[in-house]
Amino acid sequence: MTESNAVAGRSGNTNWDLLGHEWAVDMLRQQVAHGSMRHAYLFTGPPGVGRRTLALRFVQALNCTQPPAPGEACGICRDCNQIASMQHPDLAVIEAEQEGGTLKVDQIREMGHSLSLNPYQARFRVALFLRFQEANDSAANALLKTLEEAPQFVILLLTADNPEQLLPTIVSRCEVLRLRPSPIETVETFLRRRGIDADQVGLLAHVSDGRTGYALRLLDDPALLELRGARLDDLLKLLSSSRVERFAYARKLTPEKDLDTARHNLLQAFLIWLSFWRDVMLHTVKANIPVTNIDRKVEIESLANQMSLPQSRSMVADLEKAIDRLEKKVNPRLLAEVLLLDWPH
Repeated sequence: MTESNAVAGRSGNTNWDLLGHEWAVDMLRQQVAHGSMRHAYLFTGPPGVGRRTLALRFVQALNCTQPPAPGEACGICRDCNQIASMQHPDLAVIEAEQEGGTLKVDQIREMGHSLSLNPYQARFRVALFLRFQEANDSAANALLKTLEEAPQFVILLLTADNPEQLLPTIVSRCEVLRLRPSPIETVETFLRRRGIDADQVGLLAHVSDGRTGYALRLLDDPALLELRGARLDDLLKLLSSSRVERFAYARKLTPEKDLDTARHNLLQAFLIWLSFWRDVMLHTVKANIPVTNIDRKVEIESLANQMSLPQSRSMVADLEKAIDRLEKKVNPRLLAEVLLLDWPH
């Protein structure tokens, strides 16, 4: 069950069937119960932490026709089921075509027209903007106008990795909820209770870094774990590759005719590599923190023994900068080439 599909079950319990984020659930529940909702919310945190799930639970609580208690949703009425599948006529979901792509101004304008209409069957019209850090400047400015002029029956929900990626004028108009991962042990317990194979529990909990939604996504889509393994193998191979081989790899990863695919490929690779180099850096300083790539401990220890702390810290910093530049739509091919050429041999 993926993060989005996780909404399908009953949400009428004390924490909306979510793992963690109790403070956020309690705040939103109280606002719904007392009719004190804001007109716009921003859910931030790393991908897979539960931003979309919490947003959809909130929409269910807003529009449920059979609430078992104030601020709750039954999870089984027509509205709850349609919201869970993101097929409700009064719920608009707006996002870039693929992760790492671009959310465009035409998408915002099209949504803006529909928000001027009264709700079709629910109490509120809701627009959910996923990964809003992918919006281009025109789209961000168009949303700002919508934030200022939205009717009272409209609620706008945004998700993003962190508020600093968005225009300050947008953030200032939203109630900001910063979501954080759960402890590794909590996710392991959660997975065991779901009957997950014991051999997978530790790996999923560590690789997801305590992000329950991402752990479930990895469980549902084995291709993601396979991709992670392949990218880590690529990383280790690239460390002993020539400049020509590194250029060739960058070219393979970033097709020039499809920039959105190139950015998507790079973002996936960068995030996987960043988790690995963080493990190396933490092992270099003997930090008492669980490693993310628990199945690569031998390689992590080997590299940590060969590198100084400034070297491993530089690898982490370079990848963080590369991710930031990728989000600012710099040339993906050039970005990959520069990053890989700076890696040690």
